[in-house]
Amino acid sequence: MNQEAKIRYQEWLDSPYFDRETKEELRALSGNESEIEDRFYKKLEFGTGGLRGIIGAGTNRMNLYTVRLATQGLANYILAQNGQDKGVAIAYDSRRMSPEFSREAALCLNANGIRTYRFDSLRPTPELSFAVRALGCIAGIVITASHNPAEYNGYKVYWEDGAQITPPHDRNILCEVGKVAGHDQVKMMDEETARAAGLYRIIGQELDDAYIAQVKAQSIHPEVIRQQADKIRIVYTPLHGTGNLPVRRILRELGFCHVSVVPEQEKPDGRFPTVSCPNPEDPKAWELALAQAKREQADLVLATDPDADRLGVWCRDDRTGDYIPFTGNMSGMLIAEYLLRERAATGTLPENAALVETIVTTDMAKPLARDYGVALVEVLTGFKYIGEQIRLFEETKAHRFVFGLEESYGCLAGTYARDKDAVVAVMMLAELAAFYRAQGKSIRDAMQDLYKKYGYYKEDLTSVTLKGRDGSEKIRGIMHSLREKPEICLGGSRVSAFRDYRERTRTEPVTGKKTALTLPLSDVLYYELEDGAWCCVRPSGTEPKIKLYYGVKGTSQEDADERLQRLKTDMEDLVFGQYCQLE
Repeated sequence: MNQEAKIRYQEWLDSPYFDRETKEELRALSGNESEIEDRFYKKLEFGTGGLRGIIGAGTNRMNLYTVRLATQGLANYILAQNGQDKGVAIAYDSRRMSPEFSREAALCLNANGIRTYRFDSLRPTPELSFAVRALGCIAGIVITASHNPAEYNGYKVYWEDGAQITPPHDRNILCEVGKVAGHDQVKMMDEETARAAGLYRIIGQELDDAYIAQVKAQSIHPEVIRQQADKIRIVYTPLHGTGNLPVRRILRELGFCHVSVVPEQEKPDGRFPTVSCPNPEDPKAWELALAQAKREQADLVLATDPDADRLGVWCRDDRTGDYIPFTGNMSGMLIAEYLLRERAATGTLPENAALVETIVTTDMAKPLARDYGVALVEVLTGFKYIGEQIRLFEETKAHRFVFGLEESYGCLAGTYARDKDAVVAVMMLAELAAFYRAQGKSIRDAMQDLYKKYGYYKEDLTSVTLKGRDGSEKIRGIMHSLREKPEICLGGSRVSAFRDYRERTRTEPVTGKKTALTLPLSDVLYYELEDGAWCCVRPSGTEPKIKLYYGVKGTSQEDADERLQRLKTDMEDLVFGQYCQLE
């Protein structure tokens, strides 16, 4: 066992600072050296967005003590910015320990003289983003691990613009968290004292009402919904998370009257007992919802992840009765095209409108943006960079934000929030279904129309999980090897350019020409191919994974499938080959 891990383990057992339950959990590990090492070989890293890790005792786990350390660092930064009177909004989802972690964060901030506004019960992440600006806060915290398995929880930080922290605040907060060397530097106070001092405040219904009103304001054709809503059947599952109340409310207030919820997955439950992973991207998470949809002959099947910022969609094919899955790229493009077309038709599309997407999102956005004369702005992976663009547009007046999307089932219409929002995505997809029903179409038909007009774009993703210290070292080794010897051919096509976002350079292999990249530094490699295809490799910023993204454009669905499979096979062989060499 690593000696430092052994020392830290013993310190937690011996120190009176840690509670009895924590020590009992650690004593039960006696003799399990690999588990003790994994829990104590390092501190749980506070990344550029916050914390995420497995719940449990130890320095490399999510627990009350790691939450306190992170919050003290955040408090120090807020005090340095003189933001204590503005306060911090705090929300949490349905995961295990989420209420406890959110309360602990609030009381640590209160002990530092910083006012907090904590929701009275679980809320979606996008409502937290909305609340930060609505309350005029300096920052926000949401306790969630998004779509990760049940053993995880996390801690995300937002700044006063309502977006997750971006430079320079992310680096500065990271630095302040790193300065909190020990638990003796953490300030705490009890809730009664914090309430009496006016530092600990509870928020609820008033923010819900304001948030829902802003979501509804993004609707373009409420009159079409009123005409068609009673003809559309929807099955919805919150996957044991926070979406149940806001999603049902928005659909009900719009007029959709045939909405049924999967009963086994309706109630919040951090164990997520009916799924192995509460992720709408996982086909296995849909088994109960699809079975119910088939019984009820539903037109749409919708699922939100635990913190309700991602939306998954299946649609019934009226011709065959089968249910068709939509990727995040597909549903995002459907909404984007509808927004641009109908806002242009109704005269509500700004002259300097902009779509914003991440570099690993579908290239179909390029011809779509050209068609409607709007700017397309690409940003690094992570919706926080899309949220950042909204603020920059407002400051520079360069563009007006209309819609933002990422491939991982996240999108945002409007600027009331600065993070992806499954509630507004539900509303837009339901409105789309009503709009196309009035034309005798389904959203599947509408997607086929887009393919015929712009080309058969298809994308995919491979995620490789490599846990623990060895996993982190292997991920670093893979990225190093790929940089040392860039590929010149992938998927049967030559690499026309190789982007290294860590070095911030774009290199053309044939000519050797190098140009500078303007996006922020990030550990990302991106391959441009001569046939218009692309692929990308990046370590996840929130999970012990390395991710491979691919995108192609085909002349037909079959052609796109074949191109994608060739590219995926080559890229997986390349990366897995590097992994095997490191074994």
